[in-house]
This record gives sequence, structure tokens and C-alpha cells, in this order.
Amino acid sequence: MSKLIQISHYQKQKSPPINFTRSELNQLLTLYSHRVILGEWKDYAINSDRGMSAFSVFTDSGALPAFTIYKFSKGNKSVKFAVGSNGSLIKQDQSLRGAISFLQRRLKLVKG
Repeated sequence: MSKLIQISHYQKQKSPPINFTRSELNQLLTLYSHRVILGEWKDYAINSDRGMSAFSVFTDSGALPAFTIYKFSKGNKSVKFAVGSNGSLIKQDQSLRGAISFLQRRLKLVKG
């Protein structure tokens, strides 16, 4: 006789998808538009996956992103934001405003 097996018992429990809220997207797109006006940023991409969302900005089309702003979910209600560039973590904070605060200032090239 056949035995009924429920696949749901064997599947890993996946975290729900994380998305940027409307107010978070408003903050990100406001920052993006200011940097586009300055001629620094050219394009953006939004990726969403289970447990994480990413907003990447590009200085050239077809290049690697200059910066990526991440939204992570830890547990049920804990959310963390981080900013990275070229695989390195630059800043992290519990709020989006805190994580992107350094991007709101105009960055200058420093000769060493």
C-alpha cells in the first residue's frame, strides 16, 4: 500500500519576502534624483528576495553598482539597513535615514 508524504513537512521554512515600503522608496528615489541632477548617478535597480531587498545605483550603464542599499529582516520584526560598495560594507543602521545619511552629502575625491 502507498504511503502519503506531505512535502510541506520536508521543505525548509522560508522567511517572507522583504520589500521597501512606500516611504523608504520615496527616500531612496529622492536621493537618487538629486544625484542624477548632479550627473553622478545614471541608473538604478531594485532586487527583492526572501529576507532581503536591495536598491543598487550605477554610475555607468553596464558597470557594477557604485552603491547598494540593503534592507534585511532578522526575526519577525527586526529590520536592518546597510550600504555596501564593491562587496564591502560601508555603513549599517536600524533606520534607512541613518544608513544613507553619508550619501546625502556630496562626496569629494581626496588626493593622498
